[in-house]
Amino acid sequence: MNLPNRITLARIFMIPVMLVFLLVNLNMDWWSYPLTWGTYTLPLNHLIGALLFIIAASTDGIDGYLARKNNMVTNLGKLLDPLADKLLVAAVLVSLVALGKCDAWIAVVIISREFAVTGLREVALLEGSVIAASKWGKIKTITQIVAISALLLNNFPFAWVQFPFDDIAIWVAALITIYSGIDYFIKNKNILSFSKV
Repeated sequence: MNLPNRITLARIFMIPVMLVFLLVNLNMDWWSYPLTWGTYTLPLNHLIGALLFIIAASTDGIDGYLARKNNMVTNLGKLLDPLADKLLVAAVLVSLVALGKCDAWIAVVIISREFAVTGLREVALLEGSVIAASKWGKIKTITQIVAISALLLNNFPFAWVQFPFDDIAIWVAALITIYSGIDYFIKNKNILSFSKV
């Protein structure tokens, strides 16, 4: 249980805490106190939930960097790191749907792609291959984090100029997610040997 794996586990443990702030109503005055700047409003609990997501998402690159730099790559880390990423994104997308900030079909598309690529990676492992993260996979992750952060923060700071950055960002994230998933399957179609499945 080295430092990178502890960071990954911390990211997983932050998910339920974040969900409490996003979804649970504790009926306390301070809990959902509306923070207002001009016409912009965001409940305090949603702000804390958004900050927890941003912190958790930012640790994604840190654990991988430390593991590679200090030669601490482990099988546990290889399993936990992508699992933590998918759990984080899936949990927040479902929360955004529940809060009415994201269309359900977008959440389904993004989550489905994550499961499909995970399945492809599992098949590759059974065949003795490893599918490395692609350029489009990394771009997908960045666009998802930006879009989800914008939705959690009620389109801050673009709400002041009435520019729908959050809506545009989640559409871009969905499209890039679909494209990166197709890209993974096309580039690794040789792994899919249905006669062996």
